[in-house]
Amino acid sequence: MQREVLVVGYDGAVLTDIAGPVDVFDGAGKVCGGYRVRLAAVGGGFAVSGGLRMEAEDLRDVAAGVDTVLVAGGTAFEAAAADPELRRHLRRVADGARRVGSVCTGAFVLAGAGLLDGARVTTHWAFCDRLAAENPSVEVVPDAIHVRDGRVVTSAGVTAGIDLALALVEQDHGARLARLVARWMVVFLQRPGGQSQFSVRSRVPPVRERGLRDLLDAIADDPAASWTVEGMARRAAMSPRHFARVFPRRVGVPPARYVEQVRVEAAAGVLESGDEGLDVVARRCGFGSAETMRRAFQRVLGVTPGGYRHRFRTTGAA
Repeated sequence: MQREVLVVGYDGAVLTDIAGPVDVFDGAGKVCGGYRVRLAAVGGGFAVSGGLRMEAEDLRDVAAGVDTVLVAGGTAFEAAAADPELRRHLRRVADGARRVGSVCTGAFVLAGAGLLDGARVTTHWAFCDRLAAENPSVEVVPDAIHVRDGRVVTSAGVTAGIDLALALVEQDHGARLARLVARWMVVFLQRPGGQSQFSVRSRVPPVRERGLRDLLDAIADDPAASWTVEGMARRAAMSPRHFARVFPRRVGVPPARYVEQVRVEAAAGVLESGDEGLDVVARRCGFGSAETMRRAFQRVLGVTPGGYRHRFRTTGAA
């Protein structure tokens, strides 16, 4: 079955927000024939970042029935979010779609159209606080590369749209195809560190048990929660004894080690993108103290948190 992916732009949209997901779906479609990608905007063609002009369908003429709707971010997201015609036709097309999502500040456009109410979402790190303040009914996850909440899918800034699109390809056709597309594009299937809380999760082999899969997703979503063995067993709908046997066989490491790895990657993302003190980062990511976090970093990454921040805050190109 061929799924139609509609990417929605507007004057001032960021080219990478459009081109990244388009290339992912197009690449996957060339292998499995599973996607048809379309580009639309109110009025048809529009100007993107850099002054380039994009040809596009008129969103007003797009019939309902597309599978996935993705709205690009851009410097003019405020005007786009306030455009009544864009909001009206976006709602119309989105109503019948299986998935509705955004890249970067495209989340503001979805919110303006009333498509994010009650959802967990993310956006570019620089706009997370604003998105939360302007939309009290929306739960913003500030340190995620992408978030999927039911049919709503959102990503962090710019190149994170590629991560999101790869995740959707994996959801539709499996990790093997997503991995092939990622290799062809020379990108990570799940980038290490950064804002991502999902990279440890992505390395876990396929898990049969639904309860265990849900638990792994929950740990990735909230690494700072109190993850005791008893609590994890309950979340996985298993007895503690059965859970203690099954978890290492399915995941490859004991439960406590897995939680530690997820917390280290969450902390690594915070260290890369912010200037908070190590004590603050440790508490935020579930370690309790900077010393506990330091020992975990040494075990998992072979480097101290301070050393990690020094190495990965910059490419060193200067």
